[in-house]
Amino acid sequence: MLYRNFPLPVKFICSLIYHKEEVYQKTRAILQKKFGKIDFETNCLNFNFTHYYEKEMGAPLSRRFISFAKLKRPDDLVSAKLFCMKIEKKFAKANMRSVNIDPGYLNEAKLVLTTTKDYHHRIYVGRGIFEEVTLYYAKSDFRNFDTTYPDYRTVEYKNYFRTIRGKYRQDIKKHEK
Repeated sequence: MLYRNFPLPVKFICSLIYHKEEVYQKTRAILQKKFGKIDFETNCLNFNFTHYYEKEMGAPLSRRFISFAKLKRPDDLVSAKLFCMKIEKKFAKANMRSVNIDPGYLNEAKLVLTTTKDYHHRIYVGRGIFEEVTLYYAKSDFRNFDTTYPDYRTVEYKNYFRTIRGKYRQDIKKHEK
């Protein structure tokens, strides 16, 4: 029996929360230069699930999800988070962020996000970064955990992740040939 090389590559995604479209477009260009061609991008979504970022970034806030065509190694996510934190600092004014970038990855089984905040369901992966499985895929759909953010529980967001997962499945077939 032949064994695959594990772990399989994953599809990187980024969630971007922002107040000004100009900041989003500049951030998007930097991310594309770093991670390669964008193969999926949502429209501008109203971000009204929490007021957590409004004091720092203003209101109303918007969110977009993007994914990248080139598959990456899962352990590259730590460096991706650190890079995104540098972009956040670049666009900050008076130590107040203009954009929040949360990189993660998606594969056939799960959606993983990064953070700098520890909590009981997060695993420390090095260099000040934690990862969490935010959604898992079972019975033809993404499923929640008790700790899944309210917005990630919505049908709308899960539809986006199903689309990205479909792209991933096509990409991984090409990769395995």
